[in-house]
Amino acid sequence: MLKDVLKNHQVILASSSPRRQKFFEKMELDFEIRLKEVEEIYPETLQHLEIPIFLAELKAKAFSNTLQSNDILITSDTIVWHQNRALGKPKTLEQAKEMIQSMAGTTHEVLTAVCFTTPTKSIVVDDITKVTFAELTKDEINHYVDTYKPLDKAGAYGIQEWIGLIGITTITGNYNNVVGLPTHLVYKTLKELVKP
Repeated sequence: MLKDVLKNHQVILASSSPRRQKFFEKMELDFEIRLKEVEEIYPETLQHLEIPIFLAELKAKAFSNTLQSNDILITSDTIVWHQNRALGKPKTLEQAKEMIQSMAGTTHEVLTAVCFTTPTKSIVVDDITKVTFAELTKDEINHYVDTYKPLDKAGAYGIQEWIGLIGITTITGNYNNVVGLPTHLVYKTLKELVKP
């Protein structure tokens, strides 16, 4: 299994997201968490996948000159792309409600980029999942935001939570990507990185 293939490498997950950390555990990977403060600001000219790719690479740059020869650093970023604009993490509960209201009854895209960095190379993979929300009442939106406090989630919602159960009608693409990480691509890329 991949855990055995990686036994001579140190996998470093640079993410405070409990969902991403849980994915790594479920994938049976030995890893350590290292965090560095990064201001997640990107040029306004960037569009669509360019945004999470830029941010995943930006997070990796914070670790430059700190990696050992056997280290594999993994950084990632997820945004929601809706009506030709990026929805990141809401700053207030009111903003969270506005985001969800804007997506109700429509389809949006969840875009994730994952950057794999070693001292000698860097690889970026990305994934797109389309998610359609049913129409949602104001009461339903208020209940979700007030109960689940979605300020740490791109687009102000977690598909694995109550709102995903009652409000999402169709999903095209990878479910785990919407939770926060395209795990199939992480597995595949790690295998390719360490093959002789």
